[in-house]
Amino acid sequence: MAKLIYAYLASLDGYVADETGDFGWAYPGEEVMDFINAAERDVGTYLYGRTMYEMMAGWETDPGYAAGSPGDAEFARLWQAADKIVFSRTLQEASTRRTRIERSFDAGSVRALKESAAKDLNVSGATIAAEAWRAGLIDECQVFVAPMLVGGGKPMFPDGIRQPLELLEERRFANGMVFMRHRVLH
Repeated sequence: MAKLIYAYLASLDGYVADETGDFGWAYPGEEVMDFINAAERDVGTYLYGRTMYEMMAGWETDPGYAAGSPGDAEFARLWQAADKIVFSRTLQEASTRRTRIERSFDAGSVRALKESAAKDLNVSGATIAAEAWRAGLIDECQVFVAPMLVGGGKPMFPDGIRQPLELLEERRFANGMVFMRHRVLH
């Protein structure tokens, strides 16, 4: 069975975006990007809410995303090769290939997808990930902690989730980021 992985870059105080919606402070740099790309090779499907999908779509629709560095170019190739499912009541059509829109998050359908998938799934976007957390679907949490306090904004984890985790891996990077990978103990 494939794993559902929640992976994100966050500030040390636990936010994925600051109060203005900015997350430029979390740009990973080339060393971290290479590490992310190695992990993304095992991802076959991305699950997104509309906002996260619209931000990520640039990896296919805007050549400038891939032009930033060799790591960015590799990520663009990996992202374009994967399937995407966007959970949105308002998005009318997808702007990228290999993308389908679902009008609501259905835990049973995601569970069935995990059981049938040959490669892991990645959920991104704090709102849609909160639904997956509450449904008990997340198997692994991968966090890249940026050396930054932003003081408020969009939290990485939803309120009300109490979940034991087992640390599987940790790594420090030259730019001050720290990676932690945890198994969710069900």
